[in-house]
Formats: sequence, C-alpha cells, structure tokens
Amino acid sequence: MTDPVAAFDPIAPFTLALAEADHWGRAAKACQEALAGVAANVGFLYVSEVFNQNLSSILTFLRETTRIPHWVGAVVPGLIAGMDEVPEGGVIAVLAGTLPEGSFMPFRCLAAAELDEQLGPWLAVRRPCLGIAHGDPRSPGMAALVAALAQRAGFVVGGLISSSGPPAQLADSVVSGGLAGLLLGPEVPVVTGLTQGCSPIGPAHVVTEAANGVVMRLDGRPALEVLKEEAGQLIARDLKRAAGYIHVALPVAGSDRGDYQVRMLLGMDPRQGWLAVGEAVEEGQSLMLVRRDPQSARLDMERMLADVNRRLAGRPVRAAFYHSCLGRGRHIFGGDQAELDMIGDALGEVPLVGFFGHGEFSGERLYAYTGVLTLLVGEAA
Repeated sequence: MTDPVAAFDPIAPFTLALAEADHWGRAAKACQEALAGVAANVGFLYVSEVFNQNLSSILTFLRETTRIPHWVGAVVPGLIAGMDEVPEGGVIAVLAGTLPEGSFMPFRCLAAAELDEQLGPWLAVRRPCLGIAHGDPRSPGMAALVAALAQRAGFVVGGLISSSGPPAQLADSVVSGGLAGLLLGPEVPVVTGLTQGCSPIGPAHVVTEAANGVVMRLDGRPALEVLKEEAGQLIARDLKRAAGYIHVALPVAGSDRGDYQVRMLLGMDPRQGWLAVGEAVEEGQSLMLVRRDPQSARLDMERMLADVNRRLAGRPVRAAFYHSCLGRGRHIFGGDQAELDMIGDALGEVPLVGFFGHGEFSGERLYAYTGVLTLLVGEAA
C-alpha cells in the first residue's frame, strides 16, 4: 500500500470523520474508512467518555492505518463534530489535514517550570504562536499554567477535558495531567473569538474585605447586601433562587470588549452577609455580579460570529474548533445544537470539532460559561 503524501495545500479544508458504535474498534474502523486516501500530517482525535479506557488502542489503530504521523486530542465530556448534533454513546471524531512542515509541534507540560526547557527552543524562532490545549481538570494550578503557556507562546485556546475515568490527552502518544495539545507557528493563519454566557446585573465593585475565597464586603458594604440589591426582590426574598443563576465575574483588565471571567457562587452566609466564590479573590480587586441570561448569550454569540466573519475577510476556513462550557448548550440555549446552528449560519459548512468541557481557555485565561471559536484560515482565492 502506498501512503498518501501529505503535501501542504494552503486552501484545502481538513477532513472530518465521525463514527458512533458500541465498540471502539467499529467506530475507529469507520473513521479510518472515511479518511482513506486523505493526505494529512496532523490529526485531532476526540473520544467520548464511553471509550475512555480505549484511547491508546484507538490512537494506535488510526496512526497505523492512516499513516498520519502526528496526533493531539483528548477524551471529552460532550463531543462536538460537524454541524449536526453528535449522538450520545460511544463516539469518535477525527479532524485531519496538512500544515506546513515545521509550523507545528505537539506538546505536553505539567508545570510552568517545564515550559522553557520543553518549548523554549521551538518558540524562540516562531513566536507568536497559538496553542490549542487540552487541560486535565484534576491538575492543580491550571489557570496559572494556561497563563504561563500564553506568556511564552502568545495565545492559548482550548478547554478542560473529561474528569471521569483515567486522565487521557494526546500529544503524539497518550499522556495525562497538565496541558497537552498543538502549538501553531505564525505560518498558520488563525482567527479566534470569545463569547460570554452570562451578563452583568450591576456595575463593577471593589472588594474591600476578602479571605480564602470568601468575599465579605464590596465597596465597604456586606457583599450579600449588594447581591440582594442587584439581583432583585424575587431572589432577595428567596436566596435559593440564586443557585446556578447568579455568579460572580472578575473583569479582565485592559479588555477592549469588557471581557470578564465568570466564577461559581458557592455559598452565602446570611448572618454575616458573606459570599463564597470559586476563586481566590483579593482585596482591591474588581468584581461584578452576573446572571446566566439566554437572550444576552445569544446576542453575544451573534456579535462574536459577526466579528470573526469580518476578520476572515473572505478567506476560506480550513478547520474550525469550538470549545464551549457544559453549562452552556441546552442549559442556556435550549439544546446543544443551537450553538452549532449559529456557527453554521455564520460560516457555512466547515469542518469543525471540539467539545463541551469544564472550562475554556482564551488568551491567557481560564474562563467559564464561554464559547471559544478558533479557525485555521486558508489563502484568499
């Protein structure tokens, strides 16, 4: 058998293969058949949690049968592939194509201290880069690791993968822990967009007293008093209504779009007037209260897609990656398909993979309740 030659084509779209089966072997075989004759030097492989024990076998089979040398990906909580809703159960998705030789590098790092040693020589001659990263949610210090990678590479996209079963990421082999994925050099044109899933219910406040993830006072007032005032009488009378609906947000300094990082509101102390949040908040920091708002989320998704289309400037999309939050999809839009429908309406039929995960990466930050769209762009006709 003659292997397909992975000659770089600057406009050729990547090929998407998607298969569902009750056994990983049948799903992997169907993906291999869909990729028959495809010339590619890199493959993105995503596997549903049903096959979380089989990632190594799936990778070995696909690498040997497709002859694609480089692979990245992960086991993910909710798989996204193409413009149709992905069935639940045992599912494998592959997105395969060509990139210029020397323009990309699979990577894996467990700690910020490893980055310079592992990636420094490659980044030294290729920065700024984009890192498409898959993070193990069980690894400590993930937000700091994402920030450290972005500081060295330039920009990071991706998200937190499955937290059930053995940790499973890919960087040319099965690895676990920290971050793993693909670095793309400046030779690979990309366009990215971020959309929020919550909207502010009041202005930014100054944290005037906080300790150990508990916010005691905002602008010198009890934090819970501020929440009641901004959330309205319905929630003020029954604080249980705030669960899963009201969150806190940390404004991103210097953002020209007013971006913010949403964090869970973990609890309230009505007697003390305190709020427990899922982040180490410091005194003097800015903090907003936000709500999960379907209408605002849809409008911001439309804004993001319009901005992405403007920056595409007519260039073709070779590959698309969408990383969304498990708290979005059906929980905000009424169905997982809604986000894909909006992407399809804006971009047309493009080869797309991604996942609903436990957190999203954009730039140098770990977000929640956001959608991050990343496009590999071809040359204009």
